Amino acid sequence: MNSNEIKEVLELAEKKMGNTINNLKKDLTSIHAGQVSPKMLDSLKVDYYGNSTPLSQIANISTPEPQMLAISPWEKNLIKEIERSLQSANLGFSISNDGNMIRAIAPPFTEERRRDHVKQIKKNGEETKIALRNIRRDSNEQLKKMEKDKQISKDDEKTAQENIQKVTDIHTNLVDEFITTKEKELLTL
Repeated sequence: MNSNEIKEVLELAEKKMGNTINNLKKDLTSIHAGQVSPKMLDSLKVDYYGNSTPLSQIANISTPEPQMLAISPWEKNLIKEIERSLQSANLGFSISNDGNMIRAIAPPFTEERRRDHVKQIKKNGEETKIALRNIRRDSNEQLKKMEKDKQISKDDEKTAQENIQKVTDIHTNLVDEFITTKEKELLTL
């Protein structure tokens, strides 16, 4: 039958699952374990002359102290806009600016905050697994339709669904690995 169409369904599922995993990785880097990092602001966008622009493209971000991020915009008139974006991102920083630079200071990392972060990453992990299962379901429905429309045989559909399950299992295991690693990082500092 038509193995190209099956291959396309599998490749699309794998690509979508890979993107889902990348989104989880990005979410996890924004959750700090006691020490701040410029990576925490990777997802932060700032209105730059009407365009939503990543902060890293309009400012230098450094860590002069373990609990502080120093943000120096390349154009001083962007300070208020950057400050607004930081506040609306609700990352828990206390923010101050001296007209040239913004200082974002992370609150002390208490046991309670660690536990809150662990709950958050577990929630992110579960949401990612749900997204992976939804991709699997959509792919399987596509295969069933192809079999119903006589584009592929029943055996081809079964084999393709088994392959999609294998890909789903691999990605689900990755989620578990990332969550476990991040949880250890949060609890051992």
